[in-house]
Amino acid sequence: MSIWLQILIRSILIFVLLFVAIRLTGKKNITRITPFHMVGYIVMAVLAAIISTNAIANPVLGLIPLGVWVVGIIALEYLSLKSKWVHDFIYGKETVLIKHGRVMEENLLKARLTGEELLRELRSKNAFSLSDVEFAVLEASGDINVFLKSDKKPITARDMGIKTAPLAEPQTVILDGNILNEPLASIGYNRNWLETELKKAGLSPDNVFIAQVDSSGELYIDLFDDSIQNPQSKVKEMLYAGLEKSQADLMTFALETQNEDAKAMYNKNAEKLEKLLKALKPYLLK
Repeated sequence: MSIWLQILIRSILIFVLLFVAIRLTGKKNITRITPFHMVGYIVMAVLAAIISTNAIANPVLGLIPLGVWVVGIIALEYLSLKSKWVHDFIYGKETVLIKHGRVMEENLLKARLTGEELLRELRSKNAFSLSDVEFAVLEASGDINVFLKSDKKPITARDMGIKTAPLAEPQTVILDGNILNEPLASIGYNRNWLETELKKAGLSPDNVFIAQVDSSGELYIDLFDDSIQNPQSKVKEMLYAGLEKSQADLMTFALETQNEDAKAMYNKNAEKLEKLLKALKPYLLK
């Protein structure tokens, strides 16, 4: 067998083995992997390259250390799940850098971070002033998480006592002009409903690049041709407007009728609709 064919076969086999090995070691965000995982991946890559290029006459001699590294990483991953001591020993512990608004200089020195590096990391978390930070911790991955002081946090709807509708993940129902049946079914819709909505907007699926349906049933459409204004669904706004009109009609009827019983009925139902509108406003109007 020629040398190039041997290298080709070895490379394919090593590629498959390495792919399986990486999958077995778990999903890791490459930007946040620990130094231990980084060294492990580099060693496995180097061993795979040596075996593939026929640098070792006997490939078994290369597969042994490769197997040791793969099995070792998987074993340590398993042990770290079972024991916090093993986890902290392998991956390290988090380090508090700022506590109660004060910089912990000793911990900063242990983490081998300078003041400038700390300030740069804080700026990357939108904390441009050190006085705004209540707590900051250096994670084992090297990422710094910041907790702002209570008076520096962005105001939320809950802080203002405003009710908001619960949100679920929007489902992509059209992608590159193709209707996706599974996402449609997962939210209780079908192709007929989608095609009807597109016809109302004067569109066909071929015109649509991406279409999504949110938890309230509103359809968002992005077209291939960006020069055309997107006709977006206004289901919630139309429902709210319809309820408002009904409430206004009941009040009008109450003013126009001479029948006291009818007037009382109209006023009572108008009050009920008014309460309903107040309760639904956070959910129907953005």
